[in-house]
Amino acid sequence: MKLNDKTVYELHQLLAKREVSVAEIVTAYRRQTEALEPEINAFIHFDGENVLRKAKELDDELAGGKELTPLTGIPIGLKDNIATKGIATTNASKMLKDYFPPFNAAVVDKLVSLDGIMFGKLNMDELAMGTSGENSAFGPTKNPWDFDKVPGGSSSGSAASVASGSVPLSLGTDAGGSIRQPAALCGVVGLKPTYGLVSRYGVTPMAASMDCVGPLARNVRDCAILLGALAGQDGKDATTLAAPKVDYLKALEGEVKGLRVGVPEEYFGDNVDAEIKSLIFKALRQLESMGALIEEFSLPYSPLALTAYHLIAPTEISSNLARLDGVRYGFRDQQAEDVEAMFLGSRSKGLGREAKFRTILGHFASGPGHFQDYYVKGLKMRTLVQEDFERAFDRYDILVTPTSGRVAWSLNNEDKKTAGIYTRDICTIPVNLAGLPALSLPCGLSDGLPVGLQLIGNKLSEALLLKTAYNLEQAIDFPKELKGGRNND
Repeated sequence: MKLNDKTVYELHQLLAKREVSVAEIVTAYRRQTEALEPEINAFIHFDGENVLRKAKELDDELAGGKELTPLTGIPIGLKDNIATKGIATTNASKMLKDYFPPFNAAVVDKLVSLDGIMFGKLNMDELAMGTSGENSAFGPTKNPWDFDKVPGGSSSGSAASVASGSVPLSLGTDAGGSIRQPAALCGVVGLKPTYGLVSRYGVTPMAASMDCVGPLARNVRDCAILLGALAGQDGKDATTLAAPKVDYLKALEGEVKGLRVGVPEEYFGDNVDAEIKSLIFKALRQLESMGALIEEFSLPYSPLALTAYHLIAPTEISSNLARLDGVRYGFRDQQAEDVEAMFLGSRSKGLGREAKFRTILGHFASGPGHFQDYYVKGLKMRTLVQEDFERAFDRYDILVTPTSGRVAWSLNNEDKKTAGIYTRDICTIPVNLAGLPALSLPCGLSDGLPVGLQLIGNKLSEALLLKTAYNLEQAIDFPKELKGGRNND
């Protein structure tokens, strides 16, 4: 039995019937991880002996009568900006390579309470800043579909580990597309929840007014299972919402007949390849055949989102990174001769190029003489983008766009050195500015590489997004096999 091929739902059924043990599940994923890690580099921290020990302990508890949860015994990877007590949380940065949090993030505690197996810490762009997975102090992550391609970022390891079958589920974070874009490039499902639906307590902040924690999975049902475990108000995070509890699995049931679907023309411009457009419209025709009502329309202020984001996000980054000064924790320049030199040396040697660039940009945009002309104007543009979406959802239930205008590109692409790299998130950034939920669903292949379709909903409409994605998933013929290798058990 090839356990890596099984969905989370199927693994749960096998455990319930006692046809497999947790140790057998963990062993299958452990072998897959150990076989692929030399190539993919999806993990920063992985302790195969420890996860197997935990699996055997859980098997003993189940034999003693412990009840199963939907996540019992399921390996789950964690992006390395999510705090884990006693386990290094490096943020893929030299600055934090020796940081061992004294507490767990809220989402980790939730998953542990449901007997999920925390399987390891996943590689990422340093401090969640990047689009390709190449900005890591621990080396780039590679795309399981093609080791010469990027997996997307910043949740690079989160997407690559799921696509390769090293884990069935993972957690990523998304401030401008960092769950959805790598999900699209790696051919998995990635969901960015409504801002405030999932606690950010214990997650290293990047752009705090946009950061979200969310699930990545190989299919929509598994994504719904993990979201159900994560969602909920948290007293330790004042930004979480007092939203009613939703059964996301039950929400998958039902048809999409009568669903009003808007297709914003601004998301299908020159930044989107022709074959990607074709695959998106093919999926729209499938939705229409199910009874959905499709209409093209305009979101005129969406083109402002990219500029607004790169004024607001770096300003928040520069504020958040001020704590990484070599004094309280993190890397310290031991050769510095005085305090000022220690500050400068620690940040110069501890932070990578992208983190330095965004910090400097943020200081400029919010600094003396620039605050009104840049940061405040960015906030005003953000409001226009938000109001654009509000008007759209008066007419439509859901919006459909590409997730990424390009399939996975080559490692060390020249765009990495130019402003062109920042346009790769042009379809995902507006959602974060508006605090909306969005899901990336694999919808086909272009040049043999995955293409992602993005479903955008109104606030707290995750159930509708998942139902729509589930219906589409059944109609789309997307390859289901693992990439990068296969466990031969």
